[in-house]
Amino acid sequence: MYGHLKKQVSTVMAGFEFLSVKPYTAPSWASYLDPIPSHIVSLAHLPTPIHRWNLPNLPANTEVWLKRDDLSGMQLSGNKVRKLEFLMADAIAESADSVITIGGIQSNHCRATAVAAKYLNLDPFLILRTSKLLVDQDPTLTGNLLVERLIGAHLQLISKEEYSQIGSVTLANLLKEKLINQGRRPYVIPVGGSNSLGTWGYLEAVREIELQIQSGTSNVKFDDIVVACGSGGTIAGLALGSSLSTLKARVHAFSVCDDPDYFHNFVQGLLDGLKAGVSSRDIVHIQNAKGLGYAMNTSEELNFVKEVAEATGVVLDPVYSGKAAYAMLKDMNENPKKWEGRKILFVHTGGLLGLYDKVDQLGSFVGNWQRMDVNESVPRQDGIGKMF
Repeated sequence: MYGHLKKQVSTVMAGFEFLSVKPYTAPSWASYLDPIPSHIVSLAHLPTPIHRWNLPNLPANTEVWLKRDDLSGMQLSGNKVRKLEFLMADAIAESADSVITIGGIQSNHCRATAVAAKYLNLDPFLILRTSKLLVDQDPTLTGNLLVERLIGAHLQLISKEEYSQIGSVTLANLLKEKLINQGRRPYVIPVGGSNSLGTWGYLEAVREIELQIQSGTSNVKFDDIVVACGSGGTIAGLALGSSLSTLKARVHAFSVCDDPDYFHNFVQGLLDGLKAGVSSRDIVHIQNAKGLGYAMNTSEELNFVKEVAEATGVVLDPVYSGKAAYAMLKDMNENPKKWEGRKILFVHTGGLLGLYDKVDQLGSFVGNWQRMDVNESVPRQDGIGKMF
């Protein structure tokens, strides 16, 4: 099954594991799950750091720590990469020559999938959802689109209305059939990489967090894990992993689209696909944080992103972690007793390229510039300031 890997993946040498495919062994606490992936491809820069996050105005004795999955790579940064490590290994095992995935016009998952595919000599096809006013126009070079187009991904635009009426599964299968008829061997990755196989990305992340706690000097025991939810795979892995491992932290998910009932049902399907034997409602608490809608922001949310960056140096994305952190702090302000004295691990799932799609809205929040005032008495001499 994997005999042809040398043709598709960089040669593996001692100390050169990036882009290598290797056998996968599940954590002992997850060994009863079924199926267990046989292989994983190294795409992320792991482990991602954990550090104290000094957010202002927290409830009494509450600590927030940050898991920096926004630092999981550069072109591939974010939570999507962990899922792709398993999904791309499966694509290679099936001798695929191309991958298909689907998402919004600024989908971090689509960008990450396209980059990972190119790394592994696979051809990426992206179905991108946009407005009916823009579906027949050049999608521009903003944010994630710039990376996708630079690396030569094949973009297929679909209107939100058509997407709503047809659905992501049918759309991906239509493109799959078209490519098969052209003699291609496509592998379909669902929205957000969120299927039972992709769930292993955050089961494995829980093992990473366990090891970081064991090897750390602060001896932190997290009471809660907080994360944004956009497609369901990340929260499924975190919640199941936390409940099975030594973490035993309560997982709080803030959904940035759809609603909590939808995600509980979707996550249940992922758990059932792994024969986990648990109820999603028992292991994860989901709250609505979508606000105006998916990838849409109020001025308050964007100003919050700016204030957090100014106060802590951490830049949140506007679609996922920005909304989740905004909703978390709002809940802390409204229900301080619920959070007092808790040690919270917030998972930053990346997506900073999405900020470039919000520059017009952000303009009113970011000033801090002026022309430098240099008195006329300061000596001047032509050529003294080398500009190379």
